[in-house]
Amino acid sequence: MDAGLVTPCAGSAAARKFWSLTLRPLPKTVLPHPDELLSGWLARLAAANYCSFVDLLVHVGIDPRHTIMLDFALETEAAERIAAFARTDVDRVQSLLFPDLTQTEAALTAPVPLHTCPNCSRQGLALKHWRRAWAVDCQVCGALLTPILGKPGIGLLSDQLLRRARVGAALLGSAVTLNSVGQIRRAMRGVAFAMALKNARGTPAAALQSYNPEVRLFCLAAIAAVQKRPLLKAALFTTGIDDFARVALLRTYHKEARLLATVDRIACRIQRRVHTLRSRNSEQT
Repeated sequence: MDAGLVTPCAGSAAARKFWSLTLRPLPKTVLPHPDELLSGWLARLAAANYCSFVDLLVHVGIDPRHTIMLDFALETEAAERIAAFARTDVDRVQSLLFPDLTQTEAALTAPVPLHTCPNCSRQGLALKHWRRAWAVDCQVCGALLTPILGKPGIGLLSDQLLRRARVGAALLGSAVTLNSVGQIRRAMRGVAFAMALKNARGTPAAALQSYNPEVRLFCLAAIAAVQKRPLLKAALFTTGIDDFARVALLRTYHKEARLLATVDRIACRIQRRVHTLRSRNSEQT
């Protein structure tokens, strides 16, 4: 592989002639995993053939500066070159891309790697499922996914939080797959309240893709919590938040003032009952 090779512009007639004359199949090929990302498979191909990932992209005619979008969009000619280079068919190459995503699905799919499997990553795998906001465990080996950056103490999280987060993750994944507007809206409300409790800033989609496993799993657990009697659960949440969190909720629900007012009324009733019980207990003692 000649790193100093000068190539014509991709897509031109000269480029097509150039690639037909110079591009030869790799000495070694690697079968892709069904859920593998194109970028991860190409990285494994590069490693198997003792070259760098960047050199492989350059040799096959892909600008390394566009690697972030490599898993989401690929020109037909580039797919054909990769297929010939890796001794496979074009359909298999294109199957490694993310399919067309709905607006919600796109918002809940990380454009860059966020989490990884401690087992499968040793084999060089990078799977589509790991980019999903509702992914908690690896679909291949079942191991708990860990953040690539941020807090490393994911093993210190409680079993109860993990159990509830898995339930919330399944609910969110189902809602997004079905593109159920009502279920997605309810899930995002639960996340918004959880963010208020954790003083997490940004959007619910960002919180669900946080590098902080405590925040991300807590938000997923909140999705499970609000499925039954969501207004009561939201009221219970609001009784323990500070002024900053309340402002965040008001900003989140500025178009749903009546909903937030109902939550506030329930929260006030809860607080009065707690105060009454405490007063009675103190009088008895």
